[in-house]
Amino acid sequence: MSLQPKGPGARPGFATLSLDYPMSLGTFEKYDQAQKAVDVLSDNGFPVENCLIVGTELKQLERVTARLTWGRVALGGALSGLWLGLFVGLIFSLFNPPTSAFALLVATALWGVLFGLIWSLVGYAFTRGTRDFSSVSQVVATKYEVFVEHKFAEQARGILAKANIQPSGMGGFGSPTPPPPSDRTDG
Repeated sequence: MSLQPKGPGARPGFATLSLDYPMSLGTFEKYDQAQKAVDVLSDNGFPVENCLIVGTELKQLERVTARLTWGRVALGGALSGLWLGLFVGLIFSLFNPPTSAFALLVATALWGVLFGLIWSLVGYAFTRGTRDFSSVSQVVATKYEVFVEHKFAEQARGILAKANIQPSGMGGFGSPTPPPPSDRTDG
């Protein structure tokens, strides 16, 4: 498999994420639906290496997990420092005699707690209350479009039609939707 880019405007290193002349098979509301469409193609012997699932209409979700207080920040910093100190102590103890390894591990853990505590409290003080909460965030797509190399589009549409898989977009596998009736009369 080559890592050379395919098609006009393709970027190096992204060859596996592009098709030469992609055609849309349709848009699905959920990733599971797009995945099922490609799975049905695979089950029917379709060359799925010519498929691409693209998440579109991205949005960022941020879930607030807790209110930050000085105590919570201090505890989080101390625990984070403890883990860092234990890790550094473990690495250093590999190069010291076993008799002093435990003392070294304890000392680096304590220094780590102290460092983590001070670092987190100073960082929290600099925010001056502008962000008194902790959260986790994620970028998600709201729609998923399945593309296929143009030379396999009709074959893919036939397989999906037989399996009764209907995307929500594209008016049924990329066929153009008829224009709305005109109010105008020619006469």
